Amino acid sequence: MQTPNFEIPTEMRDFAEKSVDQARNAVGTMMANAIKATEQVQASGQTFQSTMTAAVSKGFEHAQNNANATFDFAQKLARTKDLREAFELQSEFVRSQFAALQAQAKDFGALAQQNVAR
Repeated sequence: MQTPNFEIPTEMRDFAEKSVDQARNAVGTMMANAIKATEQVQASGQTFQSTMTAAVSKGFEHAQNNANATFDFAQKLARTKDLREAFELQSEFVRSQFAALQAQAKDFGALAQQNVAR
């Protein structure tokens, strides 16, 4: 017995081919958009990482400078001969540390502005 030969109509084959092409294009567009989004996230992550690295580095630099200034002050204070000299030294130290704090705040502000501009 012979099996019947059923031919798929041309319109149905054309429709199926167009559907596959449309699906292929849609998936290709989706993949391209996903890759673009991934690249943007990576770029943002790298910017964030470099900003944090710079901020941490700057923070350690300032902490080291402040510690050195404090130890220098303590050493000078230990060498004072009277209270008047100690008070003068203390006033000078407070003024210099306040100026250092202002400069450090400016450094962090400049760092923040630099990264906002990116």
